[in-house]
Amino acid sequence: MYPYSHPLSFEIALRAVELIVVLAHLHLGLFVLRHLPAAPWSRWAAGAALLTGLLLAGPSALMEWDTRFLDWTAPVPWKLASAVWVVGLFGAYAVFLGHEFWRWMERRGGSRAASGVADGSLGLIAPVGPASRRAFVTAAVAPFVIAGYGTFAGRKQIEVEEIDIALRGLPADLDGLRLAQVSDLHCGSFLTLRDVQRVVAMVNETRPHIALVTGDLITRPNDPLTPCIEALAGLRADAGIWGCMGNHEMYSLCERFTEAYGRARGIEFLRGTSKTLRFGNAELNLAGVDYQRSKQPYLEGAQDLIKQGVLNVLLSHNPDVFPVAADLGYDLVISGHTHGGQITVEIIEQWANPGRFFTPFVTGEYRRGDSALYVSRGIGTVSLPMRIGAMPEITLLRLRRA
Repeated sequence: MYPYSHPLSFEIALRAVELIVVLAHLHLGLFVLRHLPAAPWSRWAAGAALLTGLLLAGPSALMEWDTRFLDWTAPVPWKLASAVWVVGLFGAYAVFLGHEFWRWMERRGGSRAASGVADGSLGLIAPVGPASRRAFVTAAVAPFVIAGYGTFAGRKQIEVEEIDIALRGLPADLDGLRLAQVSDLHCGSFLTLRDVQRVVAMVNETRPHIALVTGDLITRPNDPLTPCIEALAGLRADAGIWGCMGNHEMYSLCERFTEAYGRARGIEFLRGTSKTLRFGNAELNLAGVDYQRSKQPYLEGAQDLIKQGVLNVLLSHNPDVFPVAADLGYDLVISGHTHGGQITVEIIEQWANPGRFFTPFVTGEYRRGDSALYVSRGIGTVSLPMRIGAMPEITLLRLRRA
């Protein structure tokens, strides 16, 4: 329906990942072949294993060989298994390279401690001793187990995060106001309409005063945008449903359609506009902007959306606008976009969250003077249908007087 393409930087990253996947398969295939018995069947076995691995990896969202080369879409279970295989392969290959480097260092130092089995069998891939071999195999298998958990379990474990946001000068009638945020649904093959309906039911249980949808309803044009909007229209909030556009609405060229169809279903997407909402004797000025591209001036014209003397809240899919928004005078910015990193082991080190390579505002609450930012981890997934260390999130923000 619409032309679609990733940003150039993202396309380059995908092709780099694709090259690594192919090289990993080839390297591991050659290694296995080199250490198999010198029999005719061994070459056929190694070739079959290599081909099987590539066929399994091909439909992954990182490679998409099924749609790119065959004009065919692999079944969802195959794509899920493909994602597990690719991520597991990356981890196992890292273990393999680390072990080979260790053996090379041992040999270079003249030590024979890591020479392994001397008969040239497959046992060479592990250090000497059954315990060491078990440790190596465990380390190589663990990435597949973790990827499987993130794909088949973590992706579905939607959590409701209840967050108190303290704001200086908050009017008494806004103290305790509940804002429910849904972000980054990416409705499609890996997040079905039934999942969206489940999200809507969970939000309605929180009984919010305002319901917010902060972009990326879908990933690409052939995703079920219309049914997704219809499902989100089931949200119930005292002051209605409000939203802003994400980058995937922009990539799919469906912003105007989303705005019009959303309005017809009771969802008002704020596109460089604002709306004043009244609660008792207090007013809340709710503004929204389309996705703010990086490397361009942020929030041009957004200063005109501010209303003096009231609480000003900005919806922006991209959280990087926060410093500019705070300087303009917005009291609260509500964002998504990052997925909280989606796949992260930040518990080990802070840098281990991939989101931190792109933005300082990855997940949770941030402060700049009297202004606050909240970044949701969102609901869905992109590129890889898995969640590890960054569970899907419905957010309930409660405004509190500082």
